[in-house]
Amino acid sequence: MRRQLSIAFILSVFAAAVGAQSIDYDPRRAVELRPCDDQRYRGRTEQARTCYMKLLESNTPIVQAEAAWALGDIKRANEIFRNTVQNNERAVQPRVRWARLFLQTHQYSDAAQVFSEALRVFPNDVHAKLGLAGVYAERFEGQARPLVDEALKVDGDLIEAHLLSASMDLEEGKLEDAGKALDRAMRLVSKEKLPPLEVYALRASLEMSRGNSPDQWVERILDYNPRYGAVYEQLAHFEIMRRRYKEATALLRQAVEVQPDLWSAHAELGSNLLRLGNVEEARTHLQAAYSGDPYSPTTVNSLRLLDRIGEFSVSVDPVTIAQDTYEVQLRLHKKEAEVLRPYVLSLTARSIESFTQRYGFKLREPVTVEMYPDHDDFAVRVAALPGIGLLGVTFGYVVAMDSPSGRAPGDFHWGSTLWHEMAHVFTLEATDHHVPRWLSEGISVFEEWRTGPTPGVAVPPETIAALDKKQFLPIAELDSGFIRPSYPNQVQISYMQSGLVCLFIEQRWGFEQLGVLLRQFDGKRSTAAAIEATFKIAPAAFDKEFDTFVRTRFANVLANFSEWQQQQQTARQALQKERWSDVVEPARRAVALYPENVGGDSAHLMLARALDKLNRRPDAIVALEDYRRAGGWDPTALKELARWLDEAGRASDATDVLVSLNYADPLNAELHSQLGERLLTAGRAEEAFREFQALLALNTLDQAPAHFGMARALRELGDQSGSRRHLLDALATAPHYKPAQALLLQMIEERT
Repeated sequence: MRRQLSIAFILSVFAAAVGAQSIDYDPRRAVELRPCDDQRYRGRTEQARTCYMKLLESNTPIVQAEAAWALGDIKRANEIFRNTVQNNERAVQPRVRWARLFLQTHQYSDAAQVFSEALRVFPNDVHAKLGLAGVYAERFEGQARPLVDEALKVDGDLIEAHLLSASMDLEEGKLEDAGKALDRAMRLVSKEKLPPLEVYALRASLEMSRGNSPDQWVERILDYNPRYGAVYEQLAHFEIMRRRYKEATALLRQAVEVQPDLWSAHAELGSNLLRLGNVEEARTHLQAAYSGDPYSPTTVNSLRLLDRIGEFSVSVDPVTIAQDTYEVQLRLHKKEAEVLRPYVLSLTARSIESFTQRYGFKLREPVTVEMYPDHDDFAVRVAALPGIGLLGVTFGYVVAMDSPSGRAPGDFHWGSTLWHEMAHVFTLEATDHHVPRWLSEGISVFEEWRTGPTPGVAVPPETIAALDKKQFLPIAELDSGFIRPSYPNQVQISYMQSGLVCLFIEQRWGFEQLGVLLRQFDGKRSTAAAIEATFKIAPAAFDKEFDTFVRTRFANVLANFSEWQQQQQTARQALQKERWSDVVEPARRAVALYPENVGGDSAHLMLARALDKLNRRPDAIVALEDYRRAGGWDPTALKELARWLDEAGRASDATDVLVSLNYADPLNAELHSQLGERLLTAGRAEEAFREFQALLALNTLDQAPAHFGMARALRELGDQSGSRRHLLDALATAPHYKPAQALLLQMIEERT
């Protein structure tokens, strides 16, 4: 059981100022430490240091370890805790404290393992349970609450349990529950005459969450400890949770002003400035954080990302919609910027036009869209936000997302992702970032279904299973499904539930009422109050009507879920054995039961393939068109559909299908070449030019066809000089390229 803190963390924390540990409410803490603790909690750094230094000579190993920890000597503290545990396999308190050392140094897996070991020694140790709950809370995992509840059942006077409960309540927007937990914590702190700093800080956060000023609590904190910058850092944390990044930035500036050596606040300030697109100032604070904590993974990774900022190109384009002009800034990697830029700009402009009209809000600042070909870079860009499987994130007027090259073709639809994130820009800014997470995500999903590049109400089987198990959350608690999931896939299911809520509102009260609901959120109104004010019904009645709506909409698959699964399996097995006739009926039945399933195992796709193999091409086309209307976008399937449509004499429809593939597979040279030719033939020269421009930017081995295509497109657009230039470039690349020779001869004859 030899376990060692990494050298990186040892070195990083060694130089930290006294005061890095949070207040310890464990009554088992050695009495010798408490005078030193009091000096630390009061912000008397030198007096605390002197006091802890004396305790390094204590005869009690755990006191030595705690003193070394408080002084920033993490290596020594770690060694003492480890030796103490090895010498006494039944020791619980040293294990709990050792685990907290891991927790503070962000080594969550090790912390969880050591807390679990303590619980194996003594299953009812409430402080080990609370420590493990703290790990889960840091990771935004649903197991945190049950552990806190278990601990409180054993001992209702656990201050830390009430504080942890209040913190999670605040993150989930349960303000009344947070207030009650803080009332209990305050009574206990006063009774035990313990430092009230953490209670005050959460009180300040509660007031801020209610839309009130937190100043009275901040003043009490600074009266108690003038160097307690952590209060501003904590206030910023809750603002970031609500995606109020500008407000968080102001608070983090105050944190480092009050406590200049609060390296975590410098790091968070740097990250937050990046979210706002303020690159150079972000670098300054990240470097400051690095100077005090050179091995923090978040800081190091962010600085490494900034070191590669030169690999990205930045373009600024005006977008005119009606009588208004908006500015769009694109930050794209140089290796793909020329290919992606026209498509990203066009889709961004379309989204601005659509959402401005639908939600009656005009953007007040330029929009920035960033795309990262390396998913790890994107992950660093959005670090510290809750959520799993992220494809994109919106920070107000800044959208960051994976580039199409960041994932394999067919893994994600970048066009729908951008559309989703642009909807966030509007819902966040229209409400001054007060919109709850569920509604912002719900509108984004709803707009993907209604107005995005892949329209169709696509709902995966996991959502149907959750609905069948009655796992959908009440509307007033829906945010918690995003923040602290309690079962696998709950985050993704909460996305779907939120989208379905918006669909329900549209169909029950009309689309306009969705905008009315959005505008209810002004920072002082809860989801429950907004629902009641907008629809004149209680949240419980809303939940009941919504439940009826979704169960009616999905009645077929809910009533026959086992049959649907069986039909899917039967069709799949027949497909694998190429028994095409045996595929058709089970696949058709599966589609009838559950048309909204358009994932990789969609019965739509199995049905289309089988019908084609049976020489029933017209029926196969219908099957794929149904799939596409339901929201399906698999590139391979749509290419097949385009080929079939061509063979059926529907060239225009085939071209439209291929154009849509640019929002799923835009780095495909063959697609751009084929589209360019088709669009030229159809008289769509401007679109054809864009395709040949993308083909040229992909830098294929044979660039002559791309130059030749651009020459013809520019000729159709009336740009004769540009046409000649690209024609000559085509011949310079391939002197014997006969189509280019023929066009050059024609142009010479025309001039003569």
